[in-house]
Amino acid sequence: MLRALIFDFNGIIVDDEPIHFELFKRVLAEEGIELTEEDYYARYLGFDDRGAFTAAYREQGRSLDEQLLARLIDRKAVYYQNEIQNKARIFPGVEKLVAALAPAFPLAVASGALRHEIDTILSTAGLLDQFALIISAEDVDHGKPEPEIFLKALAGLNAQVENSHPIDAADCLVIEDSKEGIRGARRAGMKCLAVSNSHPAELLQEANAVVRSLEEVDLAFLEQICA
Repeated sequence: MLRALIFDFNGIIVDDEPIHFELFKRVLAEEGIELTEEDYYARYLGFDDRGAFTAAYREQGRSLDEQLLARLIDRKAVYYQNEIQNKARIFPGVEKLVAALAPAFPLAVASGALRHEIDTILSTAGLLDQFALIISAEDVDHGKPEPEIFLKALAGLNAQVENSHPIDAADCLVIEDSKEGIRGARRAGMKCLAVSNSHPAELLQEANAVVRSLEEVDLAFLEQICA
């Protein structure tokens, strides 16, 4: 039975994956590492910043200590804040769906994005107050496809539940766009709806259902996935 929903952020709520690619490419190029669009969408898209930079350095056979990693993440974050002023947009269907769901279910964001990035965009879109909880990159030790971020979201939502019956993982529906996110949700014991915003549908078949856009989704459809 559907009792809570957990949204990914990049590629689900905000259409900014092309921005993230360009900024990863820019920061890595400054360090002498080439990142192609094909490689980003095939291997990096589901990672948070820490995971993506770590993977890029590992594939180049280069060492990456915590100090350098922190500088790379901070540099990309500065670039991102400048870019989203003009380029970031909310995906079609998101505002309508969130408005319909928020009065009926607790909603959370579980994302590898940085907290200030999430807060800035949700506030600008007028969506921040619709979410009971945000779990961001700073809140976890292990990013997707590990289930930690989803389990922390569930624990946080349960801490806000007023009745005595906690929400079970099987009663949570995660909305994701990446293979890593789907795997993390399933490892957490949750159902998953995939949206083919970033990958073709045939690469998202580990999800319980796949749609082309959240414009296609309503409450009855979501409840059917969790029935």
